[in-house]
Amino acid sequence: MLRIGLTAGWLTARRMGTSPYRRFVRHFNLNNYNYNNQVTFAFSFRALSTCSISDSNATATTSNILDAETVTEAYGADAPKYGAMEDSSMSEAYSAIELALDSVVKIFTVSSSPSYFLPWQNKSQRETMGSGFVISGRRILTNAHVVADHTFVLVRKHGSPTKYRAEVKAVGHECDLAILVVENEEFWAGMNFLELGDVPFLQEAVAVVGYPQGGDNISVTKGVVSRVEPTQYVHGASQLLAIQIDAAINPGNSGGPAIMGDKVSGVAFQNLSGAENIGYIIPVPVIKHFIAGVEETGDYVGFCSMGLSCQPTENTQLREHLQMRPGLTGVLVSKINPLSDAYRVLKKDDIVLSFDGVPIANDGTVHFRNRERITFDHLVSMKKPDDTAQVRVLRNGEELEFSVTLRPLQPLVPVHQFDKLPSYFIFAGFVFIPLTQPYLHEYGEDWYNTSPRRLCERALRELPKKAGEQLVILSQILMDDINAGYERLAELQVNGVEVENLKHLRQLVEDCSRESIRFDLDDERVIALNYDAANVATSRILKRHRIPCAMSADLIEEQNVSQIELTSSS
Repeated sequence: MLRIGLTAGWLTARRMGTSPYRRFVRHFNLNNYNYNNQVTFAFSFRALSTCSISDSNATATTSNILDAETVTEAYGADAPKYGAMEDSSMSEAYSAIELALDSVVKIFTVSSSPSYFLPWQNKSQRETMGSGFVISGRRILTNAHVVADHTFVLVRKHGSPTKYRAEVKAVGHECDLAILVVENEEFWAGMNFLELGDVPFLQEAVAVVGYPQGGDNISVTKGVVSRVEPTQYVHGASQLLAIQIDAAINPGNSGGPAIMGDKVSGVAFQNLSGAENIGYIIPVPVIKHFIAGVEETGDYVGFCSMGLSCQPTENTQLREHLQMRPGLTGVLVSKINPLSDAYRVLKKDDIVLSFDGVPIANDGTVHFRNRERITFDHLVSMKKPDDTAQVRVLRNGEELEFSVTLRPLQPLVPVHQFDKLPSYFIFAGFVFIPLTQPYLHEYGEDWYNTSPRRLCERALRELPKKAGEQLVILSQILMDDINAGYERLAELQVNGVEVENLKHLRQLVEDCSRESIRFDLDDERVIALNYDAANVATSRILKRHRIPCAMSADLIEEQNVSQIELTSSS
């Protein structure tokens, strides 16, 4: 009898019922010290009959920068003479509109997200509207969440009734950025690209331009910079540099430029739930990192991580215990990702003193500019993949320096899976999937409290031990005579020690040469089946539930590759 160790999950029949604007993210970032629990909005206007405008919880209010209303429509040929404006703030606003008229576009996306409860199906089609703007190289820059899970994308330039087909060239879901291309030459007639500028200083004014809800014409919202620091990116569940402004960013503004002077200082992408006029824009360093990776490799390359979980050393007695001499500052290493290069040279309880020569304070921050401070994660994330950094540490009272190669690191449980179908494997009615956070999100807006507790804890805390590892769970059972009596086993929690990933599980099942096959679940309970009868039942169950295949497309592709390699070797 073949014994297969695997994990079990628990499934309810409840589906997500949240507003399509809202993303609830509880995310554990290895570069941070704790959990981040925020409810914010990824702003692309979802044109769904089930959602009202009030769902956005964002209003366009009067700015203290402009005496007029913050949302100003462009009137085309009837526009006022901008040069005659005496008020400098108003002149800046109209200048932003002038720049935007031939650069900012409205984006129409048709998308269909997969169901993680029924991974062989997609959810109903929906429409998304957002903004974007032209950059050099005949490209359009927008937010990733505007085109996430897209099936069809159109763009329309200002003053034109025509929509043009666009293709998504590259998407970076971590940084919430995407690049579109339009092949139709007619679209590019009269279009001008916007240049990227610098990170604005505090209290500098910016103008957010785009196509928010409440109208069809282009609009501009003025605001001032109130904060620059690493922030939770809701769409990608990542921690990257962001700029906080006091301008109202509404559904539809997503992907539009924030203009300072005659250059782009950022891309509008989210705001803070429960707070008035707190919006966020993606700054130029993050944008340039994304674009540079696409230009060098043709695809999104990601953002590097050291793979560390660190603790501040602000407590005096803690520093004394760690033998930190007066004048030494740094953070305590509490956990290291086994897949990171830092795992090779660093140890638990090391104190990281500096990164590439930049001193790290006891609270984990580094000097930024003009007496500002940000977490040292920003220095790490701006490195290119395979770049090296010099890391100085204190170990048992001795200062050491190591060279660490930096790479993007994937968590054991993926935090997002946009633009791809879920993996699954069905055998005798048992539906096996790799655990992902999108699967947990299917339990509803309050998924952290309504989904299985141990699944959440492992998703947020556990690190991979080797490349390609997955937490394979038994998500549900499609009832049949062959699995009768096992239905309650679907309520078990996770373990997943013996099965490396879903591909490994498929191989173990398909390579079984014995009469019986056995699955060991995490509380020592067992599923035992006659192998031949289970194979016959699988076909019967698939037909009954109108499921096209017993495994997802990625497993089929890997299966075909394995068969080709086996044939070639023989």
